[in-house]
Amino acid sequence: MGDAKIRCALAYRIDGGSAVCLAKYDHANEYEASGGAGGELYGGKNQDYAAAVAKVIENDPPSGLSEAGTIGGFKVVQSDMHQVIYGADTDAVCLAVITGLKYPSRVAIKMLQELYKDFMDGFGSSAKTAAVNSLTKKAKNTLKDACTKYDDLSKVDKASTLLGKVDEVKSSMQSNIANMLKNTEKAESLAEKSDQLNEQASVFKKRSTSLKQQMAWKNMKMTLLLGGLILVILIVILAPVINAMKN
Repeated sequence: MGDAKIRCALAYRIDGGSAVCLAKYDHANEYEASGGAGGELYGGKNQDYAAAVAKVIENDPPSGLSEAGTIGGFKVVQSDMHQVIYGADTDAVCLAVITGLKYPSRVAIKMLQELYKDFMDGFGSSAKTAAVNSLTKKAKNTLKDACTKYDDLSKVDKASTLLGKVDEVKSSMQSNIANMLKNTEKAESLAEKSDQLNEQASVFKKRSTSLKQQMAWKNMKMTLLLGGLILVILIVILAPVINAMKN
């Protein structure tokens, strides 16, 4: 996946097909040493990144250079986790930067263009004849300033800032939608429970009505039974009296 962090910046001189490293600044190593990444950027190891980038440049050197005093012919070479962006001028001075895969290459090129001006202003004359790594200490601040400035995309790239805001809005919208869905599920659950209660109430009402009818019928039968019993008793009592009166 990679990230959007700057690993390091380097300066080379392409001499007879070989890339001679003049200066290098390990931004990721200093970032980790200050507690910024917890060993995640380089896996806690100081790898020989300068030699690796030199091979990349030698295998596919910058091309299409025409205007003196400017850097161009930019190339982007990617691995599983990193990418190397580099370019050179007509005097074979080559600048390179290693970044995470999510770092925009157009921003890295912008960084190299700005770094080229500062580097050449300070070390342009020395770069043509300097020995391997002889400018590392002298050019450290120049390389460091460029890495520090461009490591925060929000400060150097409006598009990245806008994309960041869009991502924030998307995240907020996704959260709101998730909450709405949860609320909808709760509402549906409450509605379902309400329907169940209504159904139970309807059943109870029907049973209550049926029970009332049954009780009324039982009461009527009991009344008729008692009435009949009383009538029989009256007949039994009154029949002898009536017969006696007739005699």
